[in-house]
Amino acid sequence: MNRDIFVGDYDDIRITGDSQFEDSKILLTVSNVLGERTVLITPEEVIPSKAKMFVQTPKERVVTGTQKTGRTLNTVVKYVGYVFSAILITFSLVSTTGMVKARIVLTGSMSPTIDPGDIVLLAKPTQLVPHVGSIVAYTARRFDGAPVGIFTHRIIGGDASSGFIVKGDNNPTPDIQHPHIADISGVQFFTIPFLGKIMTPKMLIILVPVLVGFWFISDALKSDK
Repeated sequence: MNRDIFVGDYDDIRITGDSQFEDSKILLTVSNVLGERTVLITPEEVIPSKAKMFVQTPKERVVTGTQKTGRTLNTVVKYVGYVFSAILITFSLVSTTGMVKARIVLTGSMSPTIDPGDIVLLAKPTQLVPHVGSIVAYTARRFDGAPVGIFTHRIIGGDASSGFIVKGDNNPTPDIQHPHIADISGVQFFTIPFLGKIMTPKMLIILVPVLVGFWFISDALKSDK
Protein backbone atom coordinates (compact mmCIF):
# COMPACT_ATOMS: atom_id res chain seq x y z
CA MET A 1 0.00 0.00 0.00
CA ASN A 2 1.45 3.36 -1.10
CA ARG A 3 -0.39 6.43 0.08
CA ASP A 4 0.27 10.16 0.64
CA ILE A 5 -1.63 11.48 3.65
CA PHE A 6 -2.21 15.02 4.92
CA VAL A 7 -2.95 15.08 8.66
CA GLY A 8 -4.44 18.35 9.90
CA ASP A 9 -1.90 21.18 9.93
CA TYR A 10 1.07 18.87 9.46
CA ASP A 11 3.09 18.25 6.33
CA ASP A 12 2.38 15.38 3.96
CA ILE A 13 3.24 11.96 5.34
CA ARG A 14 3.97 9.12 2.92
CA ILE A 15 3.31 5.53 4.01
CA THR A 16 4.65 2.67 1.90
CA GLY A 17 4.63 -1.07 2.32
CA ASP A 18 2.68 -4.23 1.70
CA SER A 19 0.53 -6.31 4.03
CA GLN A 20 -0.27 -9.99 3.91
CA PHE A 21 -3.91 -9.15 4.68
CA GLU A 22 -6.11 -7.37 2.18
CA ASP A 23 -8.22 -5.70 4.87
CA SER A 24 -5.27 -4.34 6.88
CA LYS A 25 -5.76 -0.93 8.48
CA ILE A 26 -3.32 1.61 9.90
CA LEU A 27 -4.04 4.01 12.74
CA LEU A 28 -1.77 7.06 12.40
CA THR A 29 -1.52 9.68 15.16
CA VAL A 30 0.64 12.80 14.99
CA SER A 31 0.79 15.03 18.06
CA ASN A 32 2.66 18.05 19.38
CA VAL A 33 2.06 20.86 21.86
CA LEU A 34 -0.84 22.11 19.72
CA GLY A 35 -2.77 18.86 20.01
CA GLU A 36 -3.40 15.58 18.23
CA ARG A 37 -4.40 14.60 14.67
CA THR A 38 -5.40 11.01 13.97
CA VAL A 39 -6.51 9.18 10.82
CA LEU A 40 -7.55 5.59 10.16
CA ILE A 41 -6.09 4.36 6.87
CA THR A 42 -7.83 1.54 5.01
CA PRO A 43 -7.12 0.19 1.52
CA GLU A 44 -9.99 2.30 0.19
CA GLU A 45 -9.94 5.57 2.16
CA VAL A 46 -8.44 7.76 4.86
CA ILE A 47 -10.87 8.46 7.73
CA PRO A 48 -10.29 11.28 10.27
CA SER A 49 -10.61 9.82 13.75
CA LYS A 50 -9.44 9.94 17.38
CA ALA A 51 -6.75 7.74 18.87
CA LYS A 52 -8.75 7.18 22.05
CA MET A 53 -11.39 5.33 20.04
CA PHE A 54 -8.90 2.55 19.32
CA VAL A 55 -6.19 2.57 22.00
CA GLN A 56 -6.02 3.49 25.68
CA THR A 57 -3.58 6.27 26.47
CA PRO A 58 -1.09 5.39 29.23
CA LYS A 59 -2.03 7.06 32.52
CA GLU A 60 1.19 9.04 32.68
CA ARG A 61 0.43 10.61 29.26
CA VAL A 62 -3.05 11.83 30.20
CA VAL A 63 -3.11 15.51 31.16
CA THR A 64 -6.52 16.88 32.06
CA GLY A 65 -7.50 20.54 32.25
CA THR A 66 -7.48 20.36 36.04
CA GLN A 67 -3.97 18.97 36.01
CA LYS A 68 -2.79 21.73 33.66
CA THR A 69 -4.26 24.32 36.02
CA GLY A 70 -2.59 22.62 38.96
CA ARG A 71 0.79 22.57 37.24
CA THR A 72 0.51 26.24 36.30
CA LEU A 73 -0.54 27.18 39.83
CA ASN A 74 2.27 25.12 41.30
CA THR A 75 4.82 26.80 39.02
CA VAL A 76 3.57 30.29 39.89
CA VAL A 77 3.59 29.62 43.63
CA LYS A 78 7.05 28.06 43.40
CA TYR A 79 8.65 30.96 41.56
CA VAL A 80 6.92 33.58 43.70
CA GLY A 81 8.32 31.77 46.72
CA TYR A 82 11.79 31.69 45.17
CA VAL A 83 11.74 35.42 44.41
CA PHE A 84 10.36 36.34 47.84
CA SER A 85 12.92 34.12 49.59
CA ALA A 86 15.77 35.55 47.51
CA ILE A 87 14.75 39.10 48.42
CA LEU A 88 14.53 38.30 52.12
CA ILE A 89 17.82 36.38 52.19
CA THR A 90 19.68 39.06 50.21
CA PHE A 91 18.34 41.85 52.38
CA SER A 92 19.11 39.93 55.59
CA LEU A 93 22.70 39.32 54.51
CA VAL A 94 23.21 42.95 53.53
CA SER A 95 21.47 44.25 56.66
CA THR A 96 23.80 42.31 58.96
CA THR A 97 26.70 44.39 57.67
CA GLY A 98 24.94 47.62 58.71
CA MET A 99 25.69 49.10 55.29
CA VAL A 100 22.05 49.10 54.19
CA LYS A 101 18.86 49.85 56.07
CA ALA A 102 15.23 49.55 54.98
CA ARG A 103 12.19 51.56 55.93
CA ILE A 104 8.54 50.96 55.11
CA VAL A 105 6.94 54.26 54.12
CA LEU A 106 3.65 54.77 55.95
CA THR A 107 2.46 58.14 54.66
CA GLY A 108 1.90 59.78 51.29
CA SER A 109 4.16 62.79 51.92
CA MET A 110 6.51 61.65 49.13
CA SER A 111 3.85 60.56 46.61
CA PRO A 112 4.02 59.89 43.74
CA THR A 113 7.78 59.29 44.00
CA ILE A 114 7.33 57.00 47.01
CA ASP A 115 3.91 55.70 47.96
CA PRO A 116 2.66 54.26 51.28
CA GLY A 117 3.70 50.63 51.50
CA ASP A 118 6.89 51.06 49.49
CA ILE A 119 10.17 49.95 51.02
CA VAL A 120 13.02 52.46 50.84
CA LEU A 121 16.58 51.11 50.88
CA LEU A 122 19.04 53.46 52.54
CA ALA A 123 22.82 53.71 52.62
CA LYS A 124 24.78 55.40 55.39
CA PRO A 125 25.64 59.08 54.78
CA THR A 126 29.31 58.12 54.96
CA GLN A 127 28.81 55.82 51.96
CA LEU A 128 26.34 57.90 49.95
CA VAL A 129 26.83 61.62 50.59
CA PRO A 130 23.52 63.52 50.82
CA HIS A 131 23.06 66.52 48.53
CA VAL A 132 20.27 68.64 47.09
CA GLY A 133 17.86 66.25 45.38
CA SER A 134 18.68 63.29 47.64
CA ILE A 135 15.91 61.54 49.56
CA VAL A 136 17.04 61.03 53.13
CA ALA A 137 15.68 59.47 56.31
CA TYR A 138 16.32 61.75 59.27
CA THR A 139 15.33 61.86 62.92
CA ALA A 140 12.86 64.66 63.61
CA ARG A 141 13.22 66.27 67.03
CA ARG A 142 11.28 68.57 69.32
CA PHE A 143 12.69 71.95 70.33
CA ASP A 144 14.21 70.33 73.42
CA GLY A 145 16.04 67.77 71.23
CA ALA A 146 13.81 64.80 72.08
CA PRO A 147 13.28 62.54 69.02
CA VAL A 148 9.79 62.49 67.52
CA GLY A 149 10.21 60.01 64.69
CA ILE A 150 11.99 59.33 61.42
CA PHE A 151 10.89 61.15 58.27
CA THR A 152 11.90 60.22 54.72
CA HIS A 153 11.91 63.43 52.67
CA ARG A 154 13.86 65.12 49.89
CA ILE A 155 16.66 67.66 50.36
CA ILE A 156 15.72 70.85 48.49
CA GLY A 157 18.38 73.22 49.87
CA GLY A 158 20.91 73.97 52.59
CA ASP A 159 24.14 72.13 53.26
CA ALA A 160 25.80 69.84 55.77
CA SER A 161 27.24 72.65 57.90
CA SER A 162 24.16 74.88 58.26
CA GLY A 163 21.59 72.09 57.99
CA PHE A 164 19.59 70.77 55.06
CA ILE A 165 16.19 72.05 53.98
CA VAL A 166 13.97 69.01 53.49
CA LYS A 167 10.45 68.63 52.16
CA GLY A 168 8.07 65.85 51.21
CA ASP A 169 7.34 65.97 47.48
CA ASN A 170 3.62 65.96 48.25
CA ASN A 171 3.81 68.49 51.12
CA PRO A 172 3.01 72.16 50.49
CA THR A 173 5.85 73.51 52.67
CA PRO A 174 9.33 72.40 53.80
CA ASP A 175 9.85 70.73 57.16
CA ILE A 176 10.47 72.99 60.14
CA GLN A 177 13.63 71.18 61.19
CA HIS A 178 16.87 71.53 59.23
CA PRO A 179 18.63 68.23 59.89
CA HIS A 180 22.42 67.94 60.05
CA ILE A 181 24.48 64.93 59.03
CA ALA A 182 24.22 63.53 62.55
CA ASP A 183 20.43 63.46 62.22
CA ILE A 184 20.45 61.63 58.88
CA SER A 185 20.34 57.86 59.26
CA GLY A 186 20.34 56.99 55.57
CA VAL A 187 20.26 58.17 51.97
CA GLN A 188 17.80 56.49 49.61
CA PHE A 189 19.29 54.59 46.67
CA PHE A 190 16.48 52.21 45.74
CA THR A 191 12.74 51.77 46.31
CA ILE A 192 10.82 48.50 46.29
CA PRO A 193 7.17 49.27 45.49
CA PHE A 194 4.23 47.74 47.38
CA LEU A 195 6.20 45.05 49.23
CA GLY A 196 5.92 46.87 52.55
CA LYS A 197 2.15 46.39 52.52
CA ILE A 198 2.54 42.63 52.91
CA MET A 199 5.38 42.85 55.43
CA THR A 200 3.16 44.06 58.28
CA PRO A 201 2.32 41.53 61.02
CA LYS A 202 -1.41 41.58 60.16
CA MET A 203 -0.76 40.91 56.47
CA LEU A 204 1.72 38.13 57.21
CA ILE A 205 -0.84 36.43 59.48
CA ILE A 206 -3.20 36.39 56.49
CA LEU A 207 -0.64 35.79 53.75
CA VAL A 208 1.20 32.79 55.22
CA PRO A 209 -1.92 30.56 55.57
CA VAL A 210 -3.06 31.60 52.09
CA LEU A 211 0.29 30.64 50.53
CA VAL A 212 0.31 27.35 52.44
CA GLY A 213 -3.23 26.69 51.20
CA PHE A 214 -2.23 27.39 47.60
CA TRP A 215 0.72 25.07 48.04
CA PHE A 216 -1.46 22.18 49.23
CA ILE A 217 -4.03 22.81 46.47
CA SER A 218 -1.38 22.89 43.74
CA ASP A 219 0.25 19.78 45.16
CA ALA A 220 -3.09 17.95 45.19
CA LEU A 221 -3.76 18.92 41.55
CA LYS A 222 -0.43 17.57 40.33
CA SER A 223 -0.58 14.34 38.40
CA ASP A 224 0.46 11.15 40.17
CA LYS A 225 3.97 10.10 39.45
